[in-house]
Amino acid sequence: MNRRRAAAALLSAALILPLSACGSDDKKDAAKDSAASPSAGAKGAKLTVLAASSLTNVFEKAKAAYEKSHPGTQITFSFAGSQELAAQVKQGAPADALVTADTKTMDGLKAETGTPAVIAKNRLVIATGKGNPHKVGALKDLADTKLKVVLAAPEVPVGRYSKKILDAQKIVVKPVSQEPNVRAVLSKVELGEADAGLVYKTDVTSAADKVDAVEIPDDQNAVASYPAATLKGSGNAEAAAAFVAWLSSPEAQKILQDAGFQKP
Repeated sequence: MNRRRAAAALLSAALILPLSACGSDDKKDAAKDSAASPSAGAKGAKLTVLAASSLTNVFEKAKAAYEKSHPGTQITFSFAGSQELAAQVKQGAPADALVTADTKTMDGLKAETGTPAVIAKNRLVIATGKGNPHKVGALKDLADTKLKVVLAAPEVPVGRYSKKILDAQKIVVKPVSQEPNVRAVLSKVELGEADAGLVYKTDVTSAADKVDAVEIPDDQNAVASYPAATLKGSGNAEAAAAFVAWLSSPEAQKILQDAGFQKP
């Protein structure tokens, strides 16, 4: 009897060992599959990013690229003039990151943001109707009172840059309107409601089928810097920081520069 019991015990042990080994291997394989998956451990985040209106077109392309490489993350942009974005931040608007078209606006929000990093630069051009029907050739031509010129309001970064370069050349322009952001200036020219307007080079690039650009020499121009920062009130601080950092990555920089923005 004892021999039979011993034999049965040995047989049971022989059967259990392979099963245990298989279970261990299955767990290891599952762990490997999980680690290999691009979404393994990824936590989905919904980010709201406040961004200068001149970034409208390029940031839509950036959004597609970022969401593709960061499964589970969804980005919603809110575009407006930088001064309007600053007001929203001060009023506590729910958002995770901010990108302005000038450092002055960002510097005024130190209490509400993380440390900013400049992600791109831009320059001004004169936007005219397609074919430049009024033959605008230089900044001084904007002083012609027969020309309907539209500018951004001086509170807006592009309006401040416009005033700076016109004042430096002692050119007096009487605009038919002053707009709340650069996209509004561009729209006036596109629709033929203005003969010319000062906008960013990238704005004309995005609307090349509707408007032309008259270049402004570097020694008469201004450089716009675009700083990006996380917002301290974000409920997705880690994901917001990851997006802001990505804006300086080679992938993001290529998207920005393909759209006409300059290196930071």
